[in-house]
Amino acid sequence: MPALEGIRILDMTQYEAGPSATQALAWFGADVVKIEPPKGGDPGRSLAVGGDYSAYFCNWNANKRSVGLDLTRKEGRDVLLRMLPQYDVFIENYGPGIIERFGLEYETLREVHPSLIYVRIKGFGSDGPYAHYKAYDMVAQAASGAFSATGEMGGIPMLPGPTIGDSGTGMQAGMAVLAAYVQRLRTGEGQLVELSMQEAMTYYMRTRIAFGGDWGNQAVPRLGNMMGGAPTGLYPCAGGGPNDYAYLITVTERHWDSLCVAIERPDLIADERFDTGEKRAMHGDALCDEISKWTREHAKYDVMRILGDAGVPCSAIIDTQDLYRDPHLLARDFIKTVEHRDLGEAPLLGFPTRMSESEVPLERAPYLGEHSDEVLRGDLGLSDDEIESLRSEGVLS
Repeated sequence: MPALEGIRILDMTQYEAGPSATQALAWFGADVVKIEPPKGGDPGRSLAVGGDYSAYFCNWNANKRSVGLDLTRKEGRDVLLRMLPQYDVFIENYGPGIIERFGLEYETLREVHPSLIYVRIKGFGSDGPYAHYKAYDMVAQAASGAFSATGEMGGIPMLPGPTIGDSGTGMQAGMAVLAAYVQRLRTGEGQLVELSMQEAMTYYMRTRIAFGGDWGNQAVPRLGNMMGGAPTGLYPCAGGGPNDYAYLITVTERHWDSLCVAIERPDLIADERFDTGEKRAMHGDALCDEISKWTREHAKYDVMRILGDAGVPCSAIIDTQDLYRDPHLLARDFIKTVEHRDLGEAPLLGFPTRMSESEVPLERAPYLGEHSDEVLRGDLGLSDDEIESLRSEGVLS
C-alpha cells in the first residue's frame, strides 16, 4: 500500500517550486489533483519548447491528475470551493497578490474547510520589504548567497547548475505538509504553512557559510573547483571532451595514501612537498600537475572505478546525457520511461526515496484537463450534462 494513499491534495502550483512539492507527495501515493487555467494550463507546460507538454512539465508533474478550471470566473471559483472539503491539503505558489485576486486566500478557504492544511510558497514570503518582489529559482539563489559562493577564485559570481531555489524549496514544502498532516491527526486542526524561497535556499548554504563565513562577519570566497585544497579538485581525463573530467576529494590521510597507491605514485607520500595536508595545499599546483599526468591517461569512468575501488571518494563528471545511460542508475531502475503521444517512449528520472513497504509506479504527466470529468464526477457527483454546460461556457476544459 502506498505510504500516502488516501491523502488528497488540491494543487494550484505552477513552474517548479510548487509542482516539485506535490510531485514528491504523489510519488508517495497521495492523490494530487492539479488545477490549471483551461487555456494554456501551467505555464511550465510550454516552457522552452512550445506546445503544452514539455519535458520540463513532464519531469515535475508525473503521477498527478489535471482539471482545467477558469478561476477568473465566478462559476469556476464556486466549483473549486465545492471541491475543497474533499481534500486535505491546498497548495499554491502564484506570484504576490495573485491568489488574493482569485479570492482564495487562507482565511477564506478556512471558512469552507476548517481543518485544511494550506501551503503557500512565495519568493520572499508574505511580509517584509521584499514581499512584493517576484522570484524564480535563479532569483532565490541570488538572494541566498549561492551565486556569491559559486565561481572561480577572483572571478564573477556564477549561477549554480541545479534548480534548488525551486525544487529545494519544494522538498521543504513537502516535508512541511507531512508534518502538518501528522499534527492534524493529533489535534484535528489544520494550519497555514508558508515557505520563502530565499529562506529555503539559505538552508543549503549553511556548510559553505560555516567554512569561511566567520559567523557572518565576512563573505565566503569563491574557490572554483579546488575547494578544500589540493589534491581535492577537478582533473582532466582522456578524451578531451567538455565533460571528460573527474572530481576527487581527500579528507583523511588514508584517502591521500590510497590515492597515491592507486595512481601508482607511492613516491608522492614521502615527497617533502606533500607529506602533510598543509604542505599539499601550499604546493597545490605542483601536486595537481602530478595527479593530472595520470588522469589524462584514463577515461573518466575508469578514473572513478580505479579510485573508487581504492577507497578514494571520486566521481566522473557525469553530464546530463550520460545520466540516462549511466550503468549504476540503470541497474537501480532509476531511469524510467513513459509513453509520450508525440515522442513514443520518453525517458524520465525517477524519485530518490525508496521505501520497502510503499511503491508507486510512475505514471506520465497529465494532458491539460485530462481528468476534469473524472474528478468532478467523483468529487461533486456532477452529471454529464452539468459538466458539458461548464465546458460550453468556457469554465472547464
